Amino acid sequence: MAEEKTAKERTSDEIAQAHNACLDGVYTINSVIATPADSKFGLTDNERKDKVSRTVDYLKHQKTLTDWTDESFTVIDKAITDADAFTGD
Repeated sequence: MAEEKTAKERTSDEIAQAHNACLDGVYTINSVIATPADSKFGLTDNERKDKVSRTVDYLKHQKTLTDWTDESFTVIDKAITDADAFTGD
C-alpha cells in the first residue's frame, strides 16, 4: 500500500495532478448544476445536491493545502461559490 503524502511532501507532478483533479471537479459541479433533475441522467434534486456537495468538499479540502505554487484558483473559487449557492451551504 502506498504511503499517503502530506501537502508538504507532494512533488510538483502531484501538485499538477491535484490541480487538474480540482478542475475536473469544477466541470462536475458546473455540469450537475446545469443539468435538470429530469434529464436523461436521472439524478433527483437531492442526488444532484449530494454529488455537488461531495465535489465541493474535495475542492475546499484541496484549497487548505499549503504547497500550491502559481496555480490559478479563479474558476475553482467560482465553482465553490456556485456549489454553495446550489446546495444552500
